[in-house]
Amino acid sequence: MSAMRYTYLGPEGTFTEAALRTLPEAATRELVPMVSVPAALDAVRNGDAAAALVPIENSVEGGVTTTVDELAKGEPLMIYREVVLPIAFALLVRPGTQLKDIKTVTGHPVAQPQVRNWLAANLPDALWESAASNADGARLVQEGRFDAAFAGEFAAATYGLEPLVSEIHDAATAETRFVLVGRPARPAAPTGADKTSVVIWLGDDHPGALLELLQEFAVRGVNLMRIESRPTGQRIGNYCFSVDAEGHITDRRVGEALMGLKRICPQVRFLGSYPRAGVTTDDVRPLRPGTTDGEFLAASDWLTQCQDGRF
Repeated sequence: MSAMRYTYLGPEGTFTEAALRTLPEAATRELVPMVSVPAALDAVRNGDAAAALVPIENSVEGGVTTTVDELAKGEPLMIYREVVLPIAFALLVRPGTQLKDIKTVTGHPVAQPQVRNWLAANLPDALWESAASNADGARLVQEGRFDAAFAGEFAAATYGLEPLVSEIHDAATAETRFVLVGRPARPAAPTGADKTSVVIWLGDDHPGALLELLQEFAVRGVNLMRIESRPTGQRIGNYCFSVDAEGHITDRRVGEALMGLKRICPQVRFLGSYPRAGVTTDDVRPLRPGTTDGEFLAASDWLTQCQDGRF
């Protein structure tokens, strides 16, 4: 049944699968690998799966544009939670392969910037060609199409390969953020350590247009954790903005910021309010004076009193 099925960027052995298996509910779901991020999300849109886990951001390379763009277009979907996974690569080869034998390497495009320095130092003449995923790169090595693949070491056994070198990363603290995406529904209750994601389309292009969007957050004390411009595909210079903000849509400051954006933008797509991975309320910075729910309510009550002549 689709309610018991989660899709993810496959094939088996991807970092996405490893991230998905960190979720408690994964143990009771059928986990189905898909050939691409769009395929994983389309399975949710057409009812073949209850949710999909897909990568959305890497600490070295930035946003995973395929996911960002897919969430901005098509039938709306909603983010329910996020997973942050530390990333280290292994150089996977067929048994018996030595470093001097490697002439071609492969991996996901997002992997290349994370191992670029290691490649230059150890395999400067190797030819890189991207694969649909790191695990798919391992499969291509198994088939003999490449000499080596950068993937998670855990993928070696699945594809009959050996890790020639382990713990490869140009940035020792590299990590990737994944999101669990489902069909729109009421967001979960706020935890006090939440994140809200939206996509915002500019109206007419004029000086200060982006500043006007940012001010809707700033004047209400809403901190932005990520903002990324993406082309809409309509014409050169026409962009939308993918935004992650601290807080939950039920927080007065966040809700009013979103209402402000809705007034001045031709389109705002709400992508969800969900718990921040690895963050508790003790980790959240104190709110700026004047931006708590109580202060927003007090101001609203004061306005009502003024309108009623009770001041």
